[in-house]
Amino acid sequence: MKQRLPFDQCNLPIDEIRRGYYSDSYFVRTKQILENDNYNPQVLMQVFQRQHSVLCGVDHAIAILKTCATHPEQLKIRAMFDGDRLNPWETVMTIEGRLADFVHLETVYLGVLSRQTKIATNVDRVVRAAAGKPVLFFPSRFDHYAVQAEDGYAAKIGGVTGVSTPANASYWNGQAMGTIPHALIAAYNGDTLAATEAFDRHIDPAINRVALVDFDNDCVRTALEVARKFGPRLYGVRLDTADTLVDVSVLPYMGSFKPTGVCPRLVRNVREALDAEGFQHVRIMVSGGFTAEKIQAFEAESTPVDVYAVGSSLFNDNVNYTADIVSLEGRPCAKVGRQYRDNPRLYPVD
Repeated sequence: MKQRLPFDQCNLPIDEIRRGYYSDSYFVRTKQILENDNYNPQVLMQVFQRQHSVLCGVDHAIAILKTCATHPEQLKIRAMFDGDRLNPWETVMTIEGRLADFVHLETVYLGVLSRQTKIATNVDRVVRAAAGKPVLFFPSRFDHYAVQAEDGYAAKIGGVTGVSTPANASYWNGQAMGTIPHALIAAYNGDTLAATEAFDRHIDPAINRVALVDFDNDCVRTALEVARKFGPRLYGVRLDTADTLVDVSVLPYMGSFKPTGVCPRLVRNVREALDAEGFQHVRIMVSGGFTAEKIQAFEAESTPVDVYAVGSSLFNDNVNYTADIVSLEGRPCAKVGRQYRDNPRLYPVD
């Protein structure tokens, strides 16, 4: 049986949510109107979205309803599970109860569903494009720090192998992963080998040694320099060439492909150079502007990538959820086109 997240693991600002701090004002005013009118009808609320996606955020939505509603014990919720694959217009959750008890929460639970489903869906696309190769979730620098824990959870649901911050990994007590940043290399006067040696001196030996080798825009030379120094202790090299640059090793091959950034030719050049000197064990990690489409293209060309690190593209697009009343006091009552659509994949929530 699938398990749901415990409510207390969701780290909700319960008092603020209860008082409507994060809610659209018209929902807060609706609650006020109903209570002042002494009118609190029994309704059935139906939640859905409009595209093929990977559901995530439903456990957080349930936690919001169960901890922030006026009488949460009176709500009857049925819902799908995080990780379920959704079809367009499929009902992912129903809420049955007195409207004034939970109407003020709609903004919050829909927002959680929308964001987490977007990330889980984007990650799933990238993971499937990578055809079994590890994918690292490295987009935290592109958004507000406060969302890292929930984003990391959504990424895990989507299938990533690793995440970049402790907050990203907090929901499963995991460890953040990461290589050497350009900042460390710059601090050592642009000397990649010196920066990698410093990393090796001071960082737990259990952490894989992965050298970032594009600082001088000569990935082959730098990769070989580090590999010769570290030998079997070097786990991998990361290529992160800017999309406005052509690596030195690619220049002789130009003419029939897009040569800028981390391109398949660059990866092959590094792989061939490492293999020629007996460094077949050194893995190649790539980063910088990777999307599901770019990964698919790399895989179609059998590009010898071992690990993909993906960033800002995992925040692209939106998945928009809608909640509608479809029943009032046990009778059908819905906006035209939003009639009740039952779903056998909904399970009662305790």
